[in-house]
Amino acid sequence: MKPSEISEALNRYLHPVTKPVAITFHSSVPSSPRAHAGRKPEPTEDGRTGAVSAGCVFWVDGAVNSFTTTPADHRNCSVGSYTHGMISAEAAATSADIATVLEVGWITPQQFGDVPAIAISPAAVTYGPLCEQTQIPDVVLLRLSPHGVMLVGDACPGLQIEGKPQCHIVAIAHNDQRPAASVGCALSRARTGMTVNEMTVALPGPQLDSIITALDYAHIAAANVAKYAASDAQRFH
Repeated sequence: MKPSEISEALNRYLHPVTKPVAITFHSSVPSSPRAHAGRKPEPTEDGRTGAVSAGCVFWVDGAVNSFTTTPADHRNCSVGSYTHGMISAEAAATSADIATVLEVGWITPQQFGDVPAIAISPAAVTYGPLCEQTQIPDVVLLRLSPHGVMLVGDACPGLQIEGKPQCHIVAIAHNDQRPAASVGCALSRARTGMTVNEMTVALPGPQLDSIITALDYAHIAAANVAKYAASDAQRFH
């Protein structure tokens, strides 16, 4: 299936909050890349600044426009820079933002050390609406209602449900070639404006055709079960 066809199917079955976002990792910076329009503020004392406050903000912008980022664009968020393979866990741990989340007990050093990260060190990352892409991306990011996540779980038995930080589901989908969902995290929700009714799902690009086929069956089965359950419930009114 073409990216536009996959996007249409995902919209039809899952009704995402925004357009499905294509994420592609590059070993070298593409020629004549379209840069993100974000303005880098003055660096913090520990040197952090970037095009946006955190890499997950690129998911929001990538649902609207296509653009290519470099590691410097991600650098304001040490968590996201680590999960996207741009800095090591040791380097991230020296940043003030990591020190803050550790100090307040949001995550422990052991937990942070266990967070998955992209297995490569990308020179660039391209984001954009899946429907506008010409090639299958490495990962597709979806912002879904719990109902949409339920359908992905029906279509993909063993769907991995993760917590904080939200962005590491991209690493799971990329490295392990399996879908992963996140209940979200306080850092990402504050920076992206995600509502309490949203979750995220990362789908591996090479698996999209089979996932769409499975979603077709899961969607029909769920609708039939819901119809039966609603009819049966009428006996109690």
